[in-house]
Amino acid sequence: MEVGQMQGRLVDYTKSLFMEGFLDGQFLQLQQLQDESNPDFVVEVVSLFFDDSEKLLNDLTMALDQPNVDFKKVDAHVHQLKGSSSSIGAQRVKNGCIAFRNFCEEQNIEACLRCLQQVKQEYYLVKNKLEALFRLEQQIVAAGGSIPMMEMGF
Repeated sequence: MEVGQMQGRLVDYTKSLFMEGFLDGQFLQLQQLQDESNPDFVVEVVSLFFDDSEKLLNDLTMALDQPNVDFKKVDAHVHQLKGSSSSIGAQRVKNGCIAFRNFCEEQNIEACLRCLQQVKQEYYLVKNKLEALFRLEQQIVAAGGSIPMMEMGF
């Protein structure tokens, strides 16, 4: 496939991530911080998000598995996950965390467990989508093309 076609696919794919609510404007702001001096900025920041999220999801699973759940601890983990997902624009993960925190406040273990599953599902979905996006970007660069910049409002 030639570079122009790949760039078109990248633009369409990125638009779909916004239309389906996986990403919000924060992701575009991240992309605007990337330049020639730091060409892997977005991939690096998102990779840190993946590492942090995996750890937080494991911590949450363990915290909710205790006989006496420490809801303050659970809430602290969810708050951290909400912050990091918000900082990269992972909108659906962030929204899941907002609901999750409400159930922590109510100390509703069943609802917290349901939210944990939902947040995990949204996290793995956005992780797969972003990994596919980065693969497409790598193919464009490998073919000698440049990554088209997205604008707010497309």
